[in-house]
Amino acid sequence: MRTLKELFTAEELAHLPSEGRRLELVKGKVYEMAPAGGRHGHTANRAAVRLTVHTDSAGLGHIFTAETGFILRQNPDTVRAPDVSFVSIGRLRLEDIPDGYINLAPDLVVEVVSPGDTRREVREKVEDWLRAGVKLVWVLYPISRSATVYRSVEDVRNLTEADSLEGEDVVPGFSCRLSDLFA
Repeated sequence: MRTLKELFTAEELAHLPSEGRRLELVKGKVYEMAPAGGRHGHTANRAAVRLTVHTDSAGLGHIFTAETGFILRQNPDTVRAPDVSFVSIGRLRLEDIPDGYINLAPDLVVEVVSPGDTRREVREKVEDWLRAGVKLVWVLYPISRSATVYRSVEDVRNLTEADSLEGEDVVPGFSCRLSDLFA
């Protein structure tokens, strides 16, 4: 998508007419994302529900879904919207959740890969999240029923559907069989 300006700020992005499109801002440039497909949405929802049940019952923090923008960088601005994310209660209280974009990096990000996503696009998103300070990134692959877990660009684990996703120290006590997210 191109407009009259070459670079946008997060505030300008918030005022762009989206007309039902999903927009992200990467280093000041606006990118339009196609709507998610059915399998993608189903997998993201299953992850969000399981995380919400756990974090609510333990009072750990807040789960956000795909339309929530996080300001990761400024000058030039980057606003990303993961499929599912978690922010601990110690970093963001309920009464401090803004109406607009959240100006911090989540603690956990879940990205669900769609058939049209390229490896490069997925890698760039993961790197953006990690550079911004995200502690744990789960990349879910519904077609192969697998996942990749990132603590950093060097600390990477590949999981099969026989494995479990663990919240580790980021979402304490959370565990979910990967196969349950693809059921």
